[in-house]
Amino acid sequence: MKFAKKYEEYMQGRRQGLPIVELKKLKKMLKNCRKELEAKHEFEKNGDLGESSDGAGIMVNKCPGNCAVCDGTFFPSLLEEMSAVVGCFNEHAKKLLELHLASGFKKYILWFSGKSNRNHTSLIQEGKDLVSYAIINSIAMRKILKKYDKIHYSKQGQAFKAKAQSLHIEILQSPWLCELMAFYVNMRKNKGKGKTEIMELFGDCQLTFDDDKPIISCSLFESMRVEIDLTCSICLDTVFDPVALSCGHIFCYMCCCSAASVTIVDGLKSAERKQKCPLCRRVGVYPGAVHLEELNLLLSNSCPEYWQSRLRTERVERIRQAKEHWQSLSSAFMGI
Repeated sequence: MKFAKKYEEYMQGRRQGLPIVELKKLKKMLKNCRKELEAKHEFEKNGDLGESSDGAGIMVNKCPGNCAVCDGTFFPSLLEEMSAVVGCFNEHAKKLLELHLASGFKKYILWFSGKSNRNHTSLIQEGKDLVSYAIINSIAMRKILKKYDKIHYSKQGQAFKAKAQSLHIEILQSPWLCELMAFYVNMRKNKGKGKTEIMELFGDCQLTFDDDKPIISCSLFESMRVEIDLTCSICLDTVFDPVALSCGHIFCYMCCCSAASVTIVDGLKSAERKQKCPLCRRVGVYPGAVHLEELNLLLSNSCPEYWQSRLRTERVERIRQAKEHWQSLSSAFMGI
């Protein structure tokens, strides 16, 4: 079955009101563009105005520069749809994780408001639905951009994909995707007995250690697989107290603070905008950093010995930085 058919069937079964990548509408735009190009090239061929790729009159279907037929509507429409999908996904993921991680007084508030009455199975299912929603819309976006480049013999689709990543509307970059995958694994382990019904298109989420290299992965359609490396590229160890920057890269919190030239007391939100991500070198990625609490819980339960050892080491460093911070404040207050 072609992806477009699978996509249409899958999205019909989702909750009403969820934004999607409108594949049919975008493919129709490209179809009109192809007809226009074919008509233009036929006219040039008949008028002996066309250029040949090998000197033998073989036409090369090229759309020079920007396409006047579809560029005016194709990219703006796709940009709007992708922004809506990512915004919706992030919002729903935050709410679901808030329900799961709530404790103390906040948990009672959610309980009295009726938001935390969902059972264990329904929370697992909602997490799986959101992960599938993210991945399938990401596939749809990539396929339609590939089709655009194929029709136009261009690289504008790939350029648009890079632009989407810089605008943080590439859904696979969302830190909430990694959090939801960790949430699903945590909930599945906690359930212990019984199994929830696995969706037809959803493979599974799992945490694996390949040669001590931690990877959290998820599959969809038996062909699409998302893998997220959980090794901090700064200390080259399993991420501890993980945090995801707005560009999507994951690091240890203390490593991230060091890279941003801030103390753990001041936090990442105090980082200057000029500070860059250690991997992709983008600026302004620290203020929007997200603490990955579900991933932190998953890793602490999966490798307890490493976690305790790292916890002892970091506790010493945190105390040292806190002392230096308060000493500097006291000195400034006393005018020393």
